[in-house]
Order: sequence, then structure tokens, then C-alpha cells
Amino acid sequence: MANTAYDTADQTPAASPWAAVGVSAFDELVYRAILHQPDAGAAGWALLTGASPARVRESCTQLLTVGLLQPPDSMGGLRAIDPRVAVRGLIRRRETVSELLAATAEEMATAYEAGLLREEPSRLIEVASGEGAIAARLEEMYARAEHEVCLFDTPPYLAPPVRQLDLQTDLLRRGIVSRGIYAAPALEEPNVLSRTWRMVELGEQARVLPSVPVKLLVVDGCRAMLPLTSSAAGGYCAVVVWHSAVTEALQRLFEMAWQQATPLGQPVGDGELPEGERTLVRLLAAGMKDEAVARHLGVSLRTLRRRVSELQERLGAASRFQLGVRASQRGWL
Repeated sequence: MANTAYDTADQTPAASPWAAVGVSAFDELVYRAILHQPDAGAAGWALLTGASPARVRESCTQLLTVGLLQPPDSMGGLRAIDPRVAVRGLIRRRETVSELLAATAEEMATAYEAGLLREEPSRLIEVASGEGAIAARLEEMYARAEHEVCLFDTPPYLAPPVRQLDLQTDLLRRGIVSRGIYAAPALEEPNVLSRTWRMVELGEQARVLPSVPVKLLVVDGCRAMLPLTSSAAGGYCAVVVWHSAVTEALQRLFEMAWQQATPLGQPVGDGELPEGERTLVRLLAAGMKDEAVARHLGVSLRTLRRRVSELQERLGAASRFQLGVRASQRGWL
């Protein structure tokens, strides 16, 4: 005989956490009755809950559907699943639904943003004037990055070098992919060169081109910053572009340049080359002119060219291009 002393009033809290996983207050009441009297059957659970057997059976069907009960087998009728196991399953299914809903929201947001842009194209861009405003927007874009940051790096530099290094270091520590294409003339500045190698050591993927088409930052493929004017034009002015065909085009521009650029690999390990030759290989790989390389090394052009010739002889390279190829094969780049 079912225990009719079961107090139903205390088992139906006004704001039950079960509602968060799709279990109604009455279904929760029935589930608690089943846990309290596993062998009572529909009639006994009806007495415990004060409901009709038909309504209890309907609730049991729902509890079966959500995975709180297991179907009858040869050993007997309905049985409750261990709540700790059942609830974990409910949460996992709920998380899956939430992820699908979030993905759908992203798709719908694309249509929403496109509609806003058609209605008011000025939403597409935001203009930042002055070094302070641009530096602030730059910091915000780095902070909001979730997947990847891509940049064309070339002077002039608005943020102090130390602050720029901090921003990029924090980015890499958060697991964000960072890819940079550096203009070779920029690496002629000792501070920029040392910062670049520091970023490579931290995990940045860096490449070099003789020049880059524009100073550019693209975050997650959907937000971009590029200059409108330079100091020579009477003050710094930049534009932030939001997700649109423009940002997609800028990302494609970066990808095309990335394919053409020369990789800058991890610095050569100690013992593989003397320090001087190790630095020389790095500078040559950066595509710097002989005059700039000689200035960095503090040697004359004649001495530089002799050292390059010695490196070529050591590697059996007939040209600087072949020198670069063979240095790369040995893992020096």
C-alpha cells in the first residue's frame, strides 16, 4: 500500500530548478513520488501526488521522454534513473540545444546586421581621430578578439612599443591566433625587429614582404581598423569597419599577401650557429637591404658581404636565394 503520508505541498516549490531542463512542476512531483515509493505503481503515485492515475501515467510518459525514467523490462514496471546520472544527461542535452540556438542566432544576426546596413549604411564605419582615440580603439579590438588577429605592420606606430607588446602578448596567452605580415623597411628599426622576434618566440606567426599595401588590423575576420590619413596629412585619423563585405575583402587581401610573404620562423637554438651568424641569418630572411643589415650588426658593407659569402660557401649556396632555402632546410629560419 502506498504511503499516503507523503506531503505534496512541500514538494512543489514555486521556482523549481527543474523548469530549467524542461520538467514541469507536476512532472517533478511525480518523479519525487517515484523516488519515494519505487514500487507503488501509477495508482500509488496518484495517491502520493493527489492526482488521477491517468494524469500520473501521462506524466510518466513525459519523464520517460526526457530520460528521468527507464522503460519497463522483464523485471517489472517503470523505474527511476539515478537522479545524478539523469540530470547530467538533461544538462548535456540542454547545452547541445543552447549551442544550436546560439549558432542559429549568429546566422540570424548576419541578416539583422545586413538589414541595418541597408537602412543606415553609416553604421558600417566608425572614425577615430587622434593618437589617443586610435590607441583606445586598438586596445578594445585586441581585448574583444576571440579567434584570430591578422595585421599588416608598417610605420608609423601610434601605441608605445612596450604597450603594443603587452597587447599582443596577452592575446597569445589567451590562445588567440596571431598572424602578422611585416614590411621589410619596418624591421630596419632595432626596436621593431626585437619586438617582432619576441612575438615569434611567444607564438606569433610572422612573415615579411618588401612592402604591405596598407597598415591594417583585422579581428576575427569581422572587424577591421585601417588609417584614413597620416601625421603628414595633419594628424592621425583611422576608421573601424564592422562586419560587412568590406571586412571580408580586407581579410581576403591579407590572405593573398600571406601566401606571398616569407615566413619568419622560430629563432635558431643555441649551439647551432654562432650568435653573430644567427643574427645575420635572421636579418637576411627579413629581406633587409645590405646597408640596414650592416648597420644592425655594426659592421661595414665590405665585412657584411664577406660574411654572407662565407655563409653561402658553408652551405654550398650559389646565391642568396639558395642560401635562404638551405638555411630554412636546416631549421635556421
